[in-house]
Amino acid sequence: MGKDVIIALDFKSAEDVVNFLDKFGDKKPYVKIGMELFYAEGPQIVREIKRRGHKIFLDLKLHDIPNTVKKAMASLMRLDVDMVNLHAAGTIDMMKAAIEGLTRPDGTRPVLLAVTQLTSTSEERMQKELLINAKISDTVVHYAKNALSAGLDGVVCSPLEAELVKKACGKEFYTVTPGIRFESSDVGDQVRITTPAKAKEIGSDFIVVGRPITAAPDPEAAYKQCVEDFCD
Repeated sequence: MGKDVIIALDFKSAEDVVNFLDKFGDKKPYVKIGMELFYAEGPQIVREIKRRGHKIFLDLKLHDIPNTVKKAMASLMRLDVDMVNLHAAGTIDMMKAAIEGLTRPDGTRPVLLAVTQLTSTSEERMQKELLINAKISDTVVHYAKNALSAGLDGVVCSPLEAELVKKACGKEFYTVTPGIRFESSDVGDQVRITTPAKAKEIGSDFIVVGRPITAAPDPEAAYKQCVEDFCD
């Protein structure tokens, strides 16, 4: 699986999504469906976007007791998405249970990722509010090692930690990095960010890009620029 740009479809309705995707014509970019859209439209929006020919990262960040996550993943497996995730903080047992639920009868399954620390979380907040008394980079790497031990395929981490994760878990362990902005973009609510070109240099496997593409005057051109900066 080569490098790719994933567009975050952070829209509130199926109508908004279809109007946006129609701008790309015959192109079928990899897309991310997150909580806002999934909770608004339900599984049908996943089926519709899959029918249109897109690869899908279903970003619901499951975090619950192992048996509940196992059953939830079994339901998500039937949606035929390409990538799903959960919170690494749910423990190794929860991650192992997720794999059991996600695996199809023929032994195949979508790529499964663990979220380490959200890109909106600073080290100061992590330490003061979550009482994790370690450096954020050390915490991310530790969570990544737990995910690898559980049998997951990779992690969602900020681009600032992607290189460290690769060193700790190996080149084949995926790093999917949100928090991507162009040099001139507003950072919004992200605090650990970088550009597509820098993410490529660091070694990210996938970048997730939302508002710099979805809110751009010309989304297709913005997407093309991301692809050129990151993939070429």
